[in-house]
Amino acid sequence: MATKITREEVRHVALLARLELSETEEELMTGQINKILDYMDKLNELDTKDIEPTTHAILLENVFRADSIHDSLDRRDALANAPETDGVNFVVPKVF
Repeated sequence: MATKITREEVRHVALLARLELSETEEELMTGQINKILDYMDKLNELDTKDIEPTTHAILLENVFRADSIHDSLDRRDALANAPETDGVNFVVPKVF
């Protein structure tokens, strides 16, 4: 495994991100980031010139229910459980 990022670079990025890393965490992060970068090198070796770009790995479509017309809820039923009404509307505290 070739070293692509050094411990000093990990320390610098941690400082920029306002993260406190112990020596053990710095070593762990350096190893993990280098593994990720090695994997990216493997992926870069693949010939993708005939592959169509995608935005998702799986084709997804939104599923919408059909619109249907229903009668509205009766005003008395809607206001029945309200703590306070004026007979027409819900009465709520003013919010500024």
